[in-house]
Amino acid sequence: MPLFVLLHSPSVGPATWLPVAERLAATGCEAVVPSLLTVGEGGPPYWPRVVAAVAGALADVQPGQPLVLAAHSNAGVFLPVIRRGLEQPVTAAVFVDAAIPAAHGQTPMAPEDLLLFLRGLAGPDGRLPQWTEWWDETDVAPMFPDPQAREVISTEQPRLPLAYYQEQVPVPDGWDDFTCGYVQFSEAYDAPAAEARRRGWTVRSLPGEHLHQVVDPDATASLLLELAG
Repeated sequence: MPLFVLLHSPSVGPATWLPVAERLAATGCEAVVPSLLTVGEGGPPYWPRVVAAVAGALADVQPGQPLVLAAHSNAGVFLPVIRRGLEQPVTAAVFVDAAIPAAHGQTPMAPEDLLLFLRGLAGPDGRLPQWTEWWDETDVAPMFPDPQAREVISTEQPRLPLAYYQEQVPVPDGWDDFTCGYVQFSEAYDAPAAEARRRGWTVRSLPGEHLHQVVDPDATASLLLELAG
């Protein structure tokens, strides 16, 4: 049985995946949630720290253990380099309301319109506010199932440097020569979901806000199991 590796966006933290990890464990599947909270420490490039953090979290896993990588939000950009950096074979990948890497070459961490927005948020130290502070309260509040979940997730968010979003992440050739699937929560990810369909991936819709895996971990875990085959 594969081990699920649940990759959170470095803009937030592991708490965004822990409810799903618990649901997967209840079905008899193992799940690991590597912490990517420190990848913004130090200067660029940042992506090697993401790879090192995931590999470190799997250090005690046998080299032959098959893995399913599930990436949320901008963690999707790192999936090709993560796959290349692991000893264990990756049998499937599921992108969950996530950015999709380029087929080859490099993938920008953020499109130019988002970078323009973020430049206006960066402080004198070159760092951004916590992710939930970027948006209006009317957009943020519906993402959480209750005040306790909001407090836990909001508290652990790092303040990433603007330079993190200016990075270009390399894309190894042939990175997607395995089963890939896509789960869309929010309308903001219409374009990546459409690109997933164009690439021939199975796409499932679970309507909600961007952190819907926290609101409905049962349905999210079921879709991960389905798309992992």
